[in-house]
Amino acid sequence: MDQRLLLRALASVAALTVLTASASACTANSDGAGGSGFGRGVAGTPGSAGLRDPYFPKLGNGGYDVQHYALALDYEPKPNKLVGTATITARATQNLSAFNLDLHGLDVEGVTVDGAPAIVQRDGDEVTVRPRDGLGKGGVFKAVVRYAGSPATLTDPDGSNEGWLKTADGAFALGEPQGSMAWFPGNHHPSDKATYDITVTVPKGLTAVSNGELKSQRPAAGGSRTSFAWRSAEPMASYLATVGIGEYDVERSRPAQGVPVYTAVDRTVAEESEETRARIPEVLDWAQENFGPYPFSSTGAIVEREGDADYALETQTRPVYPAGAFNMDFLVHETAHQWYGNSVSPKAWKDVWLNEGFATYAEWLYGEDFQGVSAQKHFEDAFADKGNWVFPPADPPVNNLLGDPVYERGAMVLHKIRQAVGDDAFFALLKDWPRTHRHGNASTEDFVAFVEKTSGKDLTALWDVWLYGEDKPAKP
Repeated sequence: MDQRLLLRALASVAALTVLTASASACTANSDGAGGSGFGRGVAGTPGSAGLRDPYFPKLGNGGYDVQHYALALDYEPKPNKLVGTATITARATQNLSAFNLDLHGLDVEGVTVDGAPAIVQRDGDEVTVRPRDGLGKGGVFKAVVRYAGSPATLTDPDGSNEGWLKTADGAFALGEPQGSMAWFPGNHHPSDKATYDITVTVPKGLTAVSNGELKSQRPAAGGSRTSFAWRSAEPMASYLATVGIGEYDVERSRPAQGVPVYTAVDRTVAEESEETRARIPEVLDWAQENFGPYPFSSTGAIVEREGDADYALETQTRPVYPAGAFNMDFLVHETAHQWYGNSVSPKAWKDVWLNEGFATYAEWLYGEDFQGVSAQKHFEDAFADKGNWVFPPADPPVNNLLGDPVYERGAMVLHKIRQAVGDDAFFALLKDWPRTHRHGNASTEDFVAFVEKTSGKDLTALWDVWLYGEDKPAKP
């Protein structure tokens, strides 16, 4: 996401009603255990409600690791009615008697765990699921959640919106940092990445776009509706999942020896978006030269009309842009995120400067290559900006998680590394870092250790001043 359009902040959530569904008795296997490594003989404890991330302590949940989400969504735009079934395949990381899911606003109509009805309790955005039998550590289980309602838009204190955003012809979903729980239940913390199948059924004439590859497009409900099935085979953090529903101008292409491109542009802004749209393969080629092989199997964009969103977001494989932000700077920024933030995702939200610092520095590098502005000039301009010194990038305040220093001063950290280790080592670092943590998570501490190990340099003074320092140095 680009901070020039958005300064993210912690969104408050309203308490919801408590929903309890009774469980029915079912017969276990003859050995007393279910087929997924759990049974009546397991003595478990509840998984934690929330992962205690300092910025969002209630987001995410303990005791399990999601491997795959299969989401079947049916959406009717005019009443803003969503009916969904989420099939969540997960591995228990402890003996579990219960586990939690994050879900905002929508009503849970029932949950089964490996086919057996489970007891469900609701407390605000926390859905507690108590399976019929305990879940054994290491066992893989499948939870099916049926839910429905009007998906909500969450408003951050700075006035920006996330979650489910309605448009004149449909809707689209943006999830950073917590909006993904507005449209599907899950473990909504970037540390728990999973693969996805997302099938969306919408009225005939509308298109539903999501992450990854379009596997099928079929008539539904006697021809009055259409189902679009999308698959993301590479792991994805939940905040990077998206759905766009509307009247889109769709283009597909496969550049020579390139990555398949799928773009969906709101028809009202298709003409003005064409120039930038045509340059996606060119920018991707440039990015691969600098950052290494593209980590996903497709790319593209979803472009909405101006006013539908007030920021761009690096949703995996298919970033979302408002028409006014669909330009070369933003295209470079969100493309770079596919390596930095998407393939290598933060372990915790305090590590988000690794996303934004790299993506901002990508803009500086592109300017150096094509716009006649050196990265050093960008660095000097950022150094002179007082807004970049209100907090250190590695320690943002809770109410300004994605403020200016996370972007600009994050990029300044990278420029100081470049100066310290030299261009050859630095450009090797740009490729080695995302290759080492491909499709995983990494922290600030991981990055510091990686840079020092690969460079053979003690950079303590650099970290102390540029990454963690409170005060602006006397000179760049």
